[in-house]
Amino acid sequence: MYYSAYHSVDVINGEGTRCCLFVSGCEHACKGCYNQSTWRVDAGHVFSQALEDQIIADLTDSRIYRRGLSLSGGDPLHPANLEAVLQLVTRVNTECPDKDIWLWTGYQQADLTPQQQAVVALVDVLIDGKFEQDKADPALLWRGSSNQQIYRFKR
Repeated sequence: MYYSAYHSVDVINGEGTRCCLFVSGCEHACKGCYNQSTWRVDAGHVFSQALEDQIIADLTDSRIYRRGLSLSGGDPLHPANLEAVLQLVTRVNTECPDKDIWLWTGYQQADLTPQQQAVVALVDVLIDGKFEQDKADPALLWRGSSNQQIYRFKR
């Protein structure tokens, strides 16, 4: 898996102070996407064990409280990302059980493959659906267009 950016302190992508990973790879190519540089699966940097370890360290750092991890992109549920994302969310749930996980995807929840569903089963908040420029609304919370849905799960 590749990623375009990692922010150890983020207050934009989800509730509270969070860690945020922007993965690479997106097949949706939404018109008006603000993050087109993440569409190629090999854009940015290789996601490494060292970065995964850093995310866990940041989530457990007592000097700056983080509520959880946000996964955006690109698309965390792109087939090229599923193995690494599943490993990361599994590890966060195991080693940081008090942290929540938010995930943005262009896929719709009803259409997810079994492998994508395995990832979603480990997240707390899912924002699904492609960005649709004609439904864009900057006043929306946590999403860019009104067709996108926010799902909160109880784990």
